[in-house]
Amino acid sequence: LVQKVGADHVPYISLEGNVNMAGGQPFSMKNLRELHEYCRKHSIPIMLDATRTIENAWFIREREEGYGDKSLRVILREICDLTDGCTMSAKKDLLVNIGGFFACNDDELFIKAQNMVVVYEGLHTYGGLAGRDMEAMAVGMREAVMEEHQSARIGQVRYLGNKLRDAGVPIVNPIGSHAIFLNAREFLPHVDQDDYPAQALAAELYLEAGIRTMERGNVSAGRDPETGRNRRPALELVRLTLPRRVYTQAHLDVVAESVIDLYARRESIHGLKMTYEPEYLRFFQARFEPL
Repeated sequence: LVQKVGADHVPYISLEGNVNMAGGQPFSMKNLRELHEYCRKHSIPIMLDATRTIENAWFIREREEGYGDKSLRVILREICDLTDGCTMSAKKDLLVNIGGFFACNDDELFIKAQNMVVVYEGLHTYGGLAGRDMEAMAVGMREAVMEEHQSARIGQVRYLGNKLRDAGVPIVNPIGSHAIFLNAREFLPHVDQDDYPAQALAAELYLEAGIRTMERGNVSAGRDPETGRNRRPALELVRLTLPRRVYTQAHLDVVAESVIDLYARRESIHGLKMTYEPEYLRFFQARFEPL
């Protein structure tokens, strides 16, 4: 991209850990250091989508040489030191119902953001959030880096993933931190991608067992603006996200049994036709009917 348009036309690089559209897989510290070095050379800031960065830090410690004896706090700080700012949806890692924040290490950019937040959200001292929500976020920051919390959190996800994998259900491997991703293209190979197999599987699971999941595939990818055709991404996934501190093992057993039952009768599941397509972010509000 830099070679194509020039570094001056790249305002920033967005970096996200355990990203949904990649099946919840983390970035490595080695990759981040290489990115940091490259961006410094071209004066391009790195903006971190910090939504699941603490969970990403867990995988760095687990998988990357030289980090096995470091705490999550230390690894998280190193990630932050190698980036220039972040946006945070606090409803994920930070255990709260609502809220988030923007942070950066550029004084000029901070002042601009401080001015804009008054226009769009509220005074910079609260940004549209109630005091109670800001206090909950502060507590969540401390609890989210606790070893016991992350161990239990990621352990639940692995429990569900292993039950599905042992039953032969196609999922994204290795298992990530916040969700299990069903491989809808392998689950429903008879459904063409333009008939939205991931959306069809998500709908069927809700009808079968009342389990609400999310499509992360052809619907989410949207259309090519030049051709108007669906982008047909390589990954056609259904995300089974686990809310933190909500489900028991019994809940996960029900989810696993329901998915396994669907897999046993997968040939009876057909695709969908999109009957309403909003102009923006169609995966939030599109409507479908069975084919």
